Amino acid sequence: MSGHTYPTAWHAVAGHLCHLGAGAVFGLPGDDMDLLGALEGTDTRFVLCRDQRNALFMATGYALASGRPGIAAVGKGPALTNTLTGVLEAASAAAPVVLIAGGTALDRLGTGAFQELDQLTAVRPYVKWAARVDHPDRLAGVLDKALTLAVNGTPGPVYVEIAEQIAGEPVNRTGPWRPAAPQRPTPDPEVLRTTADTIAAARRPLLLVGGGARHRNTGRVLEAFAERLGAGIFTTASGRGTVAEDHPLFCGVSGLYTVAPADRLWRETDLVIALGSRLEETATFGWPDAAGLPVIQVVTGEESIVTDRPGAGVLGDVERTVAAWTGLLAGHAPATAWTERVHEVREAHAVRAAERAAAADAAAAAAGPGAGIPVARVLSALDSAVPETRILVQENGLQDMWSYFYPHWSCGALGGSVVPSEQTPLGFGAAAAVGAALAEPGRPVVAVVGDGAFNLFRSELPTVADAGAAVLYVVLDNGGYGWLQTNLDRVSGPGSRFAFTADRPTGSEGLTHAYGLGYWRVDNPDDLHGVLHTAWQHCAEHGTSGVVEVGVSLADSPPGTSGAGGDFPLREDE
Repeated sequence: MSGHTYPTAWHAVAGHLCHLGAGAVFGLPGDDMDLLGALEGTDTRFVLCRDQRNALFMATGYALASGRPGIAAVGKGPALTNTLTGVLEAASAAAPVVLIAGGTALDRLGTGAFQELDQLTAVRPYVKWAARVDHPDRLAGVLDKALTLAVNGTPGPVYVEIAEQIAGEPVNRTGPWRPAAPQRPTPDPEVLRTTADTIAAARRPLLLVGGGARHRNTGRVLEAFAERLGAGIFTTASGRGTVAEDHPLFCGVSGLYTVAPADRLWRETDLVIALGSRLEETATFGWPDAAGLPVIQVVTGEESIVTDRPGAGVLGDVERTVAAWTGLLAGHAPATAWTERVHEVREAHAVRAAERAAAADAAAAAAGPGAGIPVARVLSALDSAVPETRILVQENGLQDMWSYFYPHWSCGALGGSVVPSEQTPLGFGAAAAVGAALAEPGRPVVAVVGDGAFNLFRSELPTVADAGAAVLYVVLDNGGYGWLQTNLDRVSGPGSRFAFTADRPTGSEGLTHAYGLGYWRVDNPDDLHGVLHTAWQHCAEHGTSGVVEVGVSLADSPPGTSGAGGDFPLREDE
């Protein structure tokens, strides 16, 4: 269909959503309900959230899990400002999210109109692009541009504001809607040649796979490239689920989540090939001095190039860049000694992880009943209870950080992952899991969250029930905000008059039952396997979510750490 006239602006928005094939839209519409009215005659699902921030978290989870744009729609004024934490997270996660909001009519701006706000100024610092539509003839073009900017370059959130005076006006679309698929550029041939020469000269390379490589590993081209180079493979936290973690060259998660003995590879490497990583602080935490570690960095957006290390920046699609390098490096012979070293470290890493898990188990047993279930045991039970195609959605607190450390948790060859970005807003994972479940309805979705984060999210339990999202929530209960409590203990000692944790019921049982969701509580380690199997079967068979609360201990520090040390954990002295 080349052109079309829509009866109202919101009908044009609904038509664009149908063109995108949007599996779900998340939000809380304005009081006029015009968008919902326009969607009545379509099959586009609108997930009615209780909190606009969570709507953005859900849209971000949808985008990260599927690789397709996440869509959110809200009202004006405080509805828009309430989304800003979610918009910030989408920007930091490089998630293609489109936020659509209503806006005060042009003739009432500056009059103290109801919920009037300079929304463009409020949202611009957090988005790639923001536009207000004051005339119906501009709407179709703005929607097309918004999607183009959201999915191309470095993906990210965009904002479209529809002024009230055009809400009921007809909209003419003079041509077909534009495709929403991202363009995938191939780098400059000369840059490919010079960087291929650098790669060929390296004797101890490492591959770092970041979030920008998600949905860019068709036919396992990244693993094949690592094999050609004999390179060890690490991912960033956001890059997990991109490569097969059961591959013999895979060594874990980089930076903050790399512990002995895998950290030794970073001191021995002579070249890092970073695929789709912006080299954020958590990804490079603990790396050797910048001057001594060259990095070839492949990203789609020039603003993501990092220049404080020797090496080179390559602008292009990860998959196409790797394919081009593979052709240029045909016949390359990797250094056998380095490949053997990677295998040796991988095996030693597995042994050390088993020792850490056993030590945590022994510490809990010595502490006696009520000491809390070791998180390593929770992850092991979860691994056996839920099919290997599962998507794990995470928070980033204290005990839930265990799941970031390979091989205590592995995505295997078939598993997926959604994690918070460098911003790590509390409650993101709990909400993003809903978006992930609706994006990939055929895959199991598990969210591992702390009780503090889950408490922030609980207002959305009716949304979870209404949406029919089958998420298994594993809530690690350490009495509140465990990360903050351990930092307070470090500063003030155990006698502080302040407290972030308390031994008391969470209150989740009554809420989950009220909304028809499953609920289980585990405080005995011997019950763990049975409860998690039962809970997952409930989710799978009934198509609804379930919550399993597990009592854990503040003393159960994540692997390789000795407690919280401000923003980052303190390292074990190994």
